[in-house]
Amino acid sequence: MIRVFFLFMLIVVGSCNNKQKLPAYSVNEKIALMKADEAFSKLSVEKGMKTAFIEYIDSNGVLLKPNHLPIVGANAIDYLIEQDDTGYTLNWQPHNAFVSLSADLGYTYGVYALHPKNKDTVLYGTYVSIWKKQGDGKWKFVLDSGNDNIEDTLADF
Repeated sequence: MIRVFFLFMLIVVGSCNNKQKLPAYSVNEKIALMKADEAFSKLSVEKGMKTAFIEYIDSNGVLLKPNHLPIVGANAIDYLIEQDDTGYTLNWQPHNAFVSLSADLGYTYGVYALHPKNKDTVLYGTYVSIWKKQGDGKWKFVLDSGNDNIEDTLADF
């Protein structure tokens, strides 16, 4: 009877410690993806939105823009090339990232700020980007979308 009780307790204790944890590579990839999104924003501030988006878009990437059908692949790159980003600065801050267990797909979301150069105001919005890990190990976004005109106070952005 003591052996049965001991075996039962061993099973119970063992199952309590069997919590699923993210593999170390997923944690590392989440950090890498957050850093990629932060570097993407930094490039947007330093060299302009157009340069940053062209650098970070996957060749089959999709842009979801207001009053447009989805803009895909080469058409998305052409759309970006045509944009005039000289009148504003765009930056954003990812709030979180998630990476698949296979560590080849992920997404980030957060808040962006659009700073028009001729106005003393800042326009805020939210965004989500879906990312794909490239053959060279770099992350590029495969889908980008945002919602503008959020009205919450963003004191910590």
